[in-house]
Amino acid sequence: MSPATLLLRYWRSAEKWRAAGLLALIITLEMGTVYASVEISNWQRHFFDALADFHYAAISTLMFTLALLMALSVLSKAFSVWFTQLLTLHWRTWLVEIFLQRWLQHRAYQRLESQALTDNPDQRIAEDLSLLAEKSLSLGLGLLSNLANAVSFAVILWGLSGALSLSLWGHDIRVPGYMLWVAIAYALLGSWIMEKVGGPLVALSYQRQRYEADFRYQLVRVREHAEQIAFYRGENEEARRLHAAFAAIRRNWRSLMTYSKRVAFTETLYIDASSFVPYLFVIPRYFAKEITIGGVMQMSVGFSRLRTALSWFLFNYQDLALLRAALQRLCDFDAALCHSPHSDIQTTPADDGILRIRDLHLHLPDGSTLCTLPDTDVLPGERWMIVGGSGNGKSTLLRALAGLWPYGSGSIALPGGTRLFLPQRSYLPVGTLREALCYPTGVFDDAHCREVLRQVRLEHLLDALDQVHPWDKYLSGGEQQRLAFASILLQRPDYVFLDEATSALDRDNETHLYQLLHDTLPATTVISVTHHAHLAHWHHHQLQVIAQPRNSAGPTSPSTVENPTPLPSAQACLTATTHTIGEQ
Repeated sequence: MSPATLLLRYWRSAEKWRAAGLLALIITLEMGTVYASVEISNWQRHFFDALADFHYAAISTLMFTLALLMALSVLSKAFSVWFTQLLTLHWRTWLVEIFLQRWLQHRAYQRLESQALTDNPDQRIAEDLSLLAEKSLSLGLGLLSNLANAVSFAVILWGLSGALSLSLWGHDIRVPGYMLWVAIAYALLGSWIMEKVGGPLVALSYQRQRYEADFRYQLVRVREHAEQIAFYRGENEEARRLHAAFAAIRRNWRSLMTYSKRVAFTETLYIDASSFVPYLFVIPRYFAKEITIGGVMQMSVGFSRLRTALSWFLFNYQDLALLRAALQRLCDFDAALCHSPHSDIQTTPADDGILRIRDLHLHLPDGSTLCTLPDTDVLPGERWMIVGGSGNGKSTLLRALAGLWPYGSGSIALPGGTRLFLPQRSYLPVGTLREALCYPTGVFDDAHCREVLRQVRLEHLLDALDQVHPWDKYLSGGEQQRLAFASILLQRPDYVFLDEATSALDRDNETHLYQLLHDTLPATTVISVTHHAHLAHWHHHQLQVIAQPRNSAGPTSPSTVENPTPLPSAQACLTATTHTIGEQ
């Protein structure tokens, strides 16, 4: 998506009429402010002429007129700011909803992290979208207001300037409305110089947002893993990492300081010098009695207003740099969200309720083969235990069944019904214990929640159901795994996939949980990854996964396999034995 498309997308959405109405109202108010500025400029000419003529009667009328014009200017500006903020809120809300939906849809958040497709998506959604809505609207309205001011004061300057007579190389030249051309030339020269001076600010602003987000991420990691770091006595190493992250911010900031100084110098010189320019051209006409003192004041103010209007680019250069950097980051984020790696693993629904694996080859991201699985059928209600050495591909098989592993080939037929995957490290959302227990399906009644907590031996948490704590830090690893099993008992899924989901438990509690699954959910299909041989008692079938030797060369991309290394036989990769519960 191009930056222009990203900017225009909201204005073409279902909210376009409300947005257009608010924008029209804001523009009307901005034009009211411009009208007041022009009339105040005319007022100044009449006021100073009246002062020069000692026309006291006209002064009182002019003061009343000024009060009305000021009221119009203040009210127009105040309501314009309020409605602009309202439109900014609507725009940002729409953007956040769209990007959150795309980030969470089809597990894009997991794909971005696992494949490192982009950095700091949270910062892009929280900050860059806010910058997009706020800066683009304020800059766009500012540009429109400045264009209106430019046209209005250009007309005033044209009328007041008269013609400037010049003699060049023996030719007499008359330049009508010369002050208008002086103001235009002055603004264009200043803007060109500013672009040359401040050009690197765009790239530096882009990098600054990245470095700031990386530093915050490192700080959050220390907070989230405080206990583990304390056990390791890793304070010195974390300090080194944090100082390194902040050093990048410091280097970037020093570069920003250098160019910001140049921009500030150019801008200040440009503004201060513009105070003298109109007088250089107006004073000779005043002494020639071609213009009144009121005309001098109005021309000076008109030149200043026109110069300001034409200098919109110069005065907003740093904001434009921020906006351009945010747009680039959001376009990169959008491209990452659209990126979907090709996978030859075909996932289809199974109408007969049998989970089928056919000719499944699992690869590593570099294209080398991890392991191969032969044709396998998992019937409803069966219990399968997947065993094998560490790194052989057991957890990768579960990721493939969950649709989270795109690297490989073959087909998986998944039956309907509800499925629940439990990783080794449980996820506990921020909130109450009840919300963590019922995650992600919703809220269950109090009686059911208390019952399953008792079943998994978490009676001491019965009174904490509605308490809010950082539960991932408040509960031990074993308590978290028992809470995950309580969630299984509560939600009663048709299929349960366990990835070493009892690794933090003692044998007694581990046996108790599998007994609960057997007794409470006899019709549920269970597929377990485990290193504990005694758990075979609770499974009908056992699958032993043996990884492909790592020294075998593999293609760089699973989708472009040419003469792949011959895979080992199915028996070499997978051994299946069947026994009845209670045999071992």
